[in-house]
Amino acid sequence: MKRTDIFKLAASLILCQTAGFLGSLFTTPAIPTWYAALKKPSFTPPNWIFGPVWIGLFVLMGVSLFLVWQKQGHPHFKTAVVFFCIQLILNILWSLAFFGLRWPLLGFMDIVLLWLAILLTIRHFWKVSRFSGTLLLPYLLWVSFAAFLNFYLWIQNR
Repeated sequence: MKRTDIFKLAASLILCQTAGFLGSLFTTPAIPTWYAALKKPSFTPPNWIFGPVWIGLFVLMGVSLFLVWQKQGHPHFKTAVVFFCIQLILNILWSLAFFGLRWPLLGFMDIVLLWLAILLTIRHFWKVSRFSGTLLLPYLLWVSFAAFLNFYLWIQNR
């Protein structure tokens, strides 16, 4: 692997993990207080699972971005990266809306947009590198589950 490739991989991973860290600044303080008091469905995962799952998903996102970055001459490269950045921002904003502002309805509206942005990112990443698009599928599945859980929490706790 060339030095520039190592830089691109590291930058991609750091970018994604930084997004996760920024989201956690809103999430972590709300878990033992506000979130603990919510009425939750029986299928709610235990709190300890969210951190490792998100770290893993952000690693997959970083590797996926790196693979697309490797093909920056591809005609769909710029569009793919724009959608990637949009979904990353929406990801952080969901943590702000749901946990930071403690507003499940706003969180749900954001997560719907996030889901669509992930889908569009996958579509455009797939055009650049099929494997990079495939790496984002677990993220789409997890956000699908999170959206369902967010909707339930909004309905049950209004």
